[in-house]
Amino acid sequence: MIKSLVYKLGVLGVGLFALTSCNDYLDKLPDDRAELNSKEKITQLLLEAYPSVTNNLIHEMLSDNVDDNGRSYSSPILCEELYRFKDPTEESSDSPYDVWEGFYRSVAVCNQALDAINELGNPSSMIGDVAEAKIVRAYSMFQLANTFCMAWDPTKADEYPGLPYPLIPEQDINTHYERGTLRQLYEAINKDIEEALANINEANARYKQPKYHFNTKAAYAFAARFNLYYMQYDKAVKYASEVLGDNPAAMLRDYEPYRNLGRQDFGNQWIRSDQDCNLILINSYTRSCRYLASSGSNARFNHNQTMASYETYWVEGPWGNGSSKNSIIYANKLYGTDQCVAYPSYDEQFEYSDKVAGIGYAHAVDPVFTGDLTILERAEAYALLGQLNNAVNDINTWLSTHCKDKVEDGTIVAPAPAPLTVASITSFIADSKNGLDYAKRTPDSWRDRSMRKHMHPQGFTVAAGDMENVLQMILHLKRIESQCHGLRFMDLKRYGIEFTHLVKGEDPLVFIAGDLRGAVQLPNTVITAGLPGNARMTKEQIDAYIESTKSEYINPDDDE
Repeated sequence: MIKSLVYKLGVLGVGLFALTSCNDYLDKLPDDRAELNSKEKITQLLLEAYPSVTNNLIHEMLSDNVDDNGRSYSSPILCEELYRFKDPTEESSDSPYDVWEGFYRSVAVCNQALDAINELGNPSSMIGDVAEAKIVRAYSMFQLANTFCMAWDPTKADEYPGLPYPLIPEQDINTHYERGTLRQLYEAINKDIEEALANINEANARYKQPKYHFNTKAAYAFAARFNLYYMQYDKAVKYASEVLGDNPAAMLRDYEPYRNLGRQDFGNQWIRSDQDCNLILINSYTRSCRYLASSGSNARFNHNQTMASYETYWVEGPWGNGSSKNSIIYANKLYGTDQCVAYPSYDEQFEYSDKVAGIGYAHAVDPVFTGDLTILERAEAYALLGQLNNAVNDINTWLSTHCKDKVEDGTIVAPAPAPLTVASITSFIADSKNGLDYAKRTPDSWRDRSMRKHMHPQGFTVAAGDMENVLQMILHLKRIESQCHGLRFMDLKRYGIEFTHLVKGEDPLVFIAGDLRGAVQLPNTVITAGLPGNARMTKEQIDAYIESTKSEYINPDDDE
């Protein structure tokens, strides 16, 4: 049974792993094991608890950030299966199998560390290690939940399946696991987070490289995001404020050093540990960078020029539009081809195992929590609490660091936006180029080609008018801030934003509100081992839903 949850939940008696330093790439697991009989060995073990996988590729390929460039281009089988909303059959890097195995391996290492600390009598000098093990376990389970479960919906949390949440090392290969419910899963994640936060601080820390660990700010940023998804908005605001402090702008990225950098230097600067905005950096073995940020390996299904122009970086905003008349940093720092337009925040780092032969390992270094995302998540929580002015204040702080007057030949061609207000956001969103009358769908496209999207919130309500308009702005800023980093898919699931993956020469593939494909299918090996897979809607059910809601999207004045 163990081969099936980390090879089914994995690692029966994880040993001590040798690491050099956090600045080196992830080392390989040696065959020899060491007994965990000292504080130093356990602390060293916790370095290996951090996941070495990422779900970014899965989430991006399932989201509305990608489009079809046509049959004259090719993409890896995994990317095509995900784009077509098919249950992936591959067990390669970045596949559901790889993600399942990697995050559950992280959980298993955390459990081994906690068990070893318990065997030492839970010394007070190791309360920081206990807290770190619990927050990493919670993070890995949160990532598994985001991929393999539906979004949190309190009205369906007892109906939607959760995932096994092991709390002790597996000792018996015949251990039986239950998925439980989504409510039980979120309660377990929340318990680990709350217990960890009580003892995570730099005074209790035994690590030497804070940015490669859940330091205090990173832990609170994680707690803020989790509680935002968990619909505990007061706590989301509270924890985000712990990160942002009294001067939130100081925790955001300072773009001045970036403006004159080329792609490679820009990407290297982005992941520096001395950037205050980078709260934690996680290394992973992944090919997702080459698939998401380059057309060389994934030319057919990608974030193309059409997406950039009409939905993401170049879409009209208070900061301008296009590339030439736009004051936002992204607009003038895009690279790639018509088939793949990328912002250099997710470039591959390659570790050579044999430089002469040109072989090695592809890595990503991902700042999974940043000040820039945390302030937008706090803005979202404020908006959902009805505190719209506070939400707009956070939007303005974010814009103040991301926008700068664009000057050509001594003339300002795109001024940075004046501070926004609730009224000005509503006016902008209601404009004909951004309103739902413009973002209408037709049976042929089923895409909202604008900033604004149709919302069908799952388990919560969004008041029409100012609240919705402010949230539309926030979700758009989150989208462009996190493109390539996998977060957009969770917002689509949470807000029930319906979208289409267009396929050249075929019927469009529609993702509907509450779509059960939002919970990625468990790996075949896990299902074969006895864990129930995720349910699926039939094509007939999806088609019936589309037909019943067609009037919501098609302008009655249009010819069908």
